[in-house]
Amino acid sequence: AAAGLWSEVNRCGQNGDFSRALKSVNKILQINKDDVTALQCKVVCLIQNGNFKEALGVINTHTKVLTSDVIAFEKAYCEYRLNRIESALKTIQSASQQTDKLKELYGQVLYRLERYDDCLAAYRDLIRNSQDEYEEERKTNLSAVVAAQSTWEKVVPEDLGLREATYELCYNSACALIGQGKLNEAMKKLQKAEELCRQSLSEDSDVTEEDIEAELAIIHGQMAYIMQLQGRTEDALQLYNQIIKLKPTDVGLLAVIANNIITINKDQNVFDSKKKVKLTNAEGVEHKLSKKQLQAIEFNKALLAMYTNQADQCRKLSASLQSQSPEHLLPVLIQAAQLCREKQHAKAVGLLQDFADQHPANAAEIKLTMAQLKIAQGSVTKACMILRSIEELQHKPGMVSALVTMYSHEEDIDSAIEVFTQAIQWYQQHQARTNHGCCVFQPKSPVHLSLIREAANFKLKHGRKKEAISDLEELWKQNPKDVHTLAQLISAYSLVDPEKAKVLSKHLPSSDTMSLKVDVDALENSHGATYVRKKAAKLTGDNQQKEQGQGEVKKKKKKKKGKLPKNYDPKVTPDPERWLPMRERSYYRGRKKGKKKDQVGKGTQGSTTTGSSELDASRTASSPPTSPRPGSGAAVSAASNVIPPRHQKPAGAPATKKKQQQKKKKGAKGGW
Repeated sequence: AAAGLWSEVNRCGQNGDFSRALKSVNKILQINKDDVTALQCKVVCLIQNGNFKEALGVINTHTKVLTSDVIAFEKAYCEYRLNRIESALKTIQSASQQTDKLKELYGQVLYRLERYDDCLAAYRDLIRNSQDEYEEERKTNLSAVVAAQSTWEKVVPEDLGLREATYELCYNSACALIGQGKLNEAMKKLQKAEELCRQSLSEDSDVTEEDIEAELAIIHGQMAYIMQLQGRTEDALQLYNQIIKLKPTDVGLLAVIANNIITINKDQNVFDSKKKVKLTNAEGVEHKLSKKQLQAIEFNKALLAMYTNQADQCRKLSASLQSQSPEHLLPVLIQAAQLCREKQHAKAVGLLQDFADQHPANAAEIKLTMAQLKIAQGSVTKACMILRSIEELQHKPGMVSALVTMYSHEEDIDSAIEVFTQAIQWYQQHQARTNHGCCVFQPKSPVHLSLIREAANFKLKHGRKKEAISDLEELWKQNPKDVHTLAQLISAYSLVDPEKAKVLSKHLPSSDTMSLKVDVDALENSHGATYVRKKAAKLTGDNQQKEQGQGEVKKKKKKKKGKLPKNYDPKVTPDPERWLPMRERSYYRGRKKGKKKDQVGKGTQGSTTTGSSELDASRTASSPPTSPRPGSGAAVSAASNVIPPRHQKPAGAPATKKKQQQKKKKGAKGGW
C-alpha cells in the first residue's frame, strides 16, 4: 500500500498536482508519522500550494526529525515569504552547509534588509561560481542592487559590463541613472526597455494587449517620475492617471504613483489627494517598498492632514515619524508649520529651539526656519540674532547680504558694519598660512575682496568716510591698477583730508592714456546703435556761401502766446485756487438748494404737480409705505452702498424714461 502511495505522490508531483500529492503524503504519514521523506514532501506540497504558514508549522512541530541540515532552505523560504526577514536570515546563517539554493535566498534576504553591499558581494559570488539556465535572472538581480545603491545611498554605480539584452536590465540601468540625476539618459533607457518588453511579450500568442500594458505599467511609472523631476507635471500627471486606470495588481507601484500625485497636488486639489492616499494604505505595501519610500509616504500623509485642517491627525503622524527618526528634520518642521497655522508662533519657535539644542548637527537648518518665523512676526532684530548664532554660515556672502539688508531696514547701521567686519576677519584668519613659524603672504580670495568692496560701498553710502577709507586702501593695495578703487579713495579723502587726496590723485593715469580711440561713425552705424546721425544735405548756391561764411544759423521757433479767457482783466489778481476743483476751494459753501416751482400745465394731459401727492388722502400715516422713487430723499438710509459718482445715474433719468413710455402709449389702442 505504501509503495502505491509513493507512486501516486511521484506521478502527481511530476504533473504539478500538489493538492492530490498532499493527500497521498498524509496517508503515508498515517502509517508512519515520523517518516522524514514524507514530512519533507508534505512541506514542499504546502509551499507549492502557497500555504507557507502551515508548512512552517509542520517544520516547527517536527523539529526532532526535520533538523536544520535537512530542511533549512524550506524553513528559510517560508519565513521569507511570510515577511519574517530577520528570522530567515538567522535560519540561513545557522545552516551547516551553504547550498546554491540557500545562497540565492541569502541574496534576496539581504536585498530586503537593504544591506546592499553584502547583497552585491553575494550575487557576484553566485554569478562567478554558477553555470546554469538562471544566469540571466542573477544578472538582473545584480543590476537591481546597483540601482538601489544609486537611488537610496547615492553611490556612483560601477560599470558591471552587463549586456542590456532584456527589458528588466534596461529598466534597472535607467533607475541607476535616475539616482545619478542623468534624467535624459534614463528616459532613453526606459524607452528602449519598453520596446524590448513589447517585442518579448508579443512573441507569445497567449499574451493579450492588456497583459502587455500591465507589464509596461512599472516602466511608464518611472517615465512619469522623470517628467515630474523635469517639471513637466501635466504630462506626468496624465501618465500617472493612465496607469491607475489599468488597476495593476502591484500594490507597491500603486502606492508610489499615488504618493507622487499627492506631491504634485500639494495644497491644491486636496479632495483628489485624499482619494489617492487610500492607495498608500493597501495591505502589503510595507513589504513592497523600501524604508525611505515608506517614510516619504508618511511625511506626505502628515502634510496632507495639515492642508486639510486635520490638526490632531497631523500631530499624531508627525510625532510617530519623530519617534521613528529622532534626528530627522521634517517631522519637527511639520509640527512647527501646524502650530503656525494655529497662530501659535511662539510655541513653534520654542519647539524648533529645543530640537536645535538636542541635535546640534541639524541646528543650522532649524535656526534658518526660526529666523523666518521671527521675520513673519515682524521681529527682524531677533531674526538677525538667530542668524548670527549660526557659526558655520556667518561668513557666507549670502548670509552677510541678508543680515546687512535686515539691519539696514531696521536702520541699525552699526550692526550691519559689524557683520561685514566679522566676515572679513574670518577670511583673514583662514587666508593666512604658517610656514616654518612665519606667516607667508597669500593673495586674498575673490570672495574676501568682494566683501571688502561691499563693506566700503556700504560705509560710503551711509556717510562713514573714515571707516571706508581703510577698506579702500586695502583694496588698492591688492590691485594698484584699479582706477575705480583709487577714484573712490580720492573722493573719500577729499572730504576728510584734502591734502592726502591731492597726493593720491597723482597716481591717476593721464587723460591721454585714458582717451578712448573710438570711430564715432562706425559706432553709430553699427547694428546695435539706437540713434543714427542724419547725413548732412548737399549745400548749393547761397546756402553753401552761408555755410562757408558765417556757419549754419538755427531757426528759433516762436513761442505762441497762451489764450486768455474772454473775461480776463489784467488789473485783477488771478485766483490762486483756480487750478483746484470747485469743491476743494476754501471759499466753496456748497450749492444753494432752491424751492422747486410748481410746474402747472407741463407734462401730459391730466398730470398734476409733484406736490399733489401731499394732498392725497390715501397717502396718510396709516397707509403702507411705498417704495421710494429713484433719486428721492427716502434713499438716505442706504448711504453706505452709494454708487460712486462716475457710475451714478441722473436723478431724473427714470422719470424721463417713464414720460417717454407714456408718450408712446398715447396713440395705442386699448379699452377701459
